[in-house]
Amino acid sequence: MLNRTLELLEAHYGKPGMASAGGPLEMILWENVAYLVNDERRKHTYEKLQKMIGIEPQQILNTSIKQLRDALEGGGIIRDQRVKKLSMIMKITMDTFGGDLNQILDLPTNKAMKALQLFPGIGEPGAEKILLFCRRLPVLALESNGLRVLLRLGFGTEQKNYSATYRSVRNAIQSQSTEDYGWLIRAHQLLRIHGQQLCKRNSPRCTECPLVQACEYARSPYTGIPARTRKRK
Repeated sequence: MLNRTLELLEAHYGKPGMASAGGPLEMILWENVAYLVNDERRKHTYEKLQKMIGIEPQQILNTSIKQLRDALEGGGIIRDQRVKKLSMIMKITMDTFGGDLNQILDLPTNKAMKALQLFPGIGEPGAEKILLFCRRLPVLALESNGLRVLLRLGFGTEQKNYSATYRSVRNAIQSQSTEDYGWLIRAHQLLRIHGQQLCKRNSPRCTECPLVQACEYARSPYTGIPARTRKRK
């Protein structure tokens, strides 16, 4: 079912773009430079920081708060907190890892996961995503949009907290996943796009969804979708 899901999503959205995330430091910065903005604004903010200041630890640590605030302008709300997070990221990078986060990629998985979670904004799913995109951990890492899509399709069950829900979904898809990095990254991207564009948290656009016939959520009597559309698989 998961392979078929990805085929339908790719037919609807097209092939996802190349994943050029960079290394661990770049990915951690990408997550923290902006807040509650779309990908375009996040990319703009990241590139503005890169151009105005740079993304090396000492470049950011030697920059004034005002300059950092200016660089992060346009990246969403809580700008001062984002500025503090950048400084925190670089202090951890220097003090704990001697300025080089790439060494984390050579650690055993459990140690690499713990090391990445030292950084603000990086929980278990975020650490898995970094290791996946850096091709060090062949698992289907999921962010909130992709997780929601799979939950609504019937993979796993909603739990009392996000971590437990995440593990429930991951366990449910394990037998249908592979250890091929290209497949896993493609799956991550397609599920994320679908959660952002159609399978939204509020007011999902189920009648436009290419997965509607296989979706447990869409077959629910509470969605308001006409019965003729809510076909069972």
